[in-house]
Amino acid sequence: MTTVRREGFGRLPPEEGGREVEKFVLQSESVRVEILSFGCIITTLETKDRDGQFSDVVLGFDTLEGYTRKHPFFGAVVGRVANRIANGRFSLDGKEYQLFLNNGPNSLHGGAKGFDKVLWSAQVLLNGVRFFRLSPDGEEGYPGDLKVWVTYTLSGRELAINYQAQTSKTTPISLTNHTYFNLAGQGSRDVYDHKISIEAESYLPVDDTKIPTGEVADVQGTGFDLRQPVELGKHLQKFHLDGFDHNFCLHQGQDRRLVARVFHPPTGRTMEVHTTQPGIQFYTGNNLDGSLKGKGAATYLKHSAFCLETQNWPDAINKPHFPSVLLHPGEEYNHTTWLVFNIA
Repeated sequence: MTTVRREGFGRLPPEEGGREVEKFVLQSESVRVEILSFGCIITTLETKDRDGQFSDVVLGFDTLEGYTRKHPFFGAVVGRVANRIANGRFSLDGKEYQLFLNNGPNSLHGGAKGFDKVLWSAQVLLNGVRFFRLSPDGEEGYPGDLKVWVTYTLSGRELAINYQAQTSKTTPISLTNHTYFNLAGQGSRDVYDHKISIEAESYLPVDDTKIPTGEVADVQGTGFDLRQPVELGKHLQKFHLDGFDHNFCLHQGQDRRLVARVFHPPTGRTMEVHTTQPGIQFYTGNNLDGSLKGKGAATYLKHSAFCLETQNWPDAINKPHFPSVLLHPGEEYNHTTWLVFNIA
């Protein structure tokens, strides 16, 4: 049985329109999650450890102000296109499009004001909440009026996130949720004692601006072979890696499949990621530097969280041999990701 509650979470600043931001609390017997109408942001996600104790396992802020300031997309839905587009540029039907450059020479997670920085309208469901917005033609440089629905539903130990969209003009689209997890509890120092596996036989090598080179590389015999569980800290040391910020290429197909699993031995918490998406970006919080004060005055240090962002492959709009990122009028974009929390 899931209960759903809605309450106020604050108001946007006057220059942002001053409108009220709501918080939606979804609760089952084993998971409790709080989601904002601003950016569809997951602010809190509490799960039980093996002793039955609840802890909040996602990074974020106590107040709305934290989310309206610059931050690394904590808990947010990002789009119109998640991840990086090289030089913020692409061609479509013979026309050049130039996007805002917000990540060195590239455009990242939708541009200057992506889906993470806007207010969505909300509808309460029996076991969740559905958010909607219209991204107007030309917003952040993207073509077409894009109608977007993001639906969160909680059933027992499973949180489902469904993304749907329809467009008036052909447009690239790739939506994801950018939650930062630490199964030891948010504010814990690092994620080195987490064991992770990713069901991927290939990954995308990147250049020094984190744009895929175009090669689809075999994980076999490399530090990117995560098909068997590895303890993160030891694995980074063994392969002299500074962390991960890479797309892992998943088996193609529209069916739900298990793509990643994380286990935290000290607490017994596990998290499985199932999805219909073609890729998953594994990111180990490399850019967290202790400068952000999070919930309960926690300091978020490098490698104090991980993200498993299910999405299309980065820069797919400029790489014809990558899975297509285009949505055409009359089609529907429809993907779901399921997060399943358990105790081992």
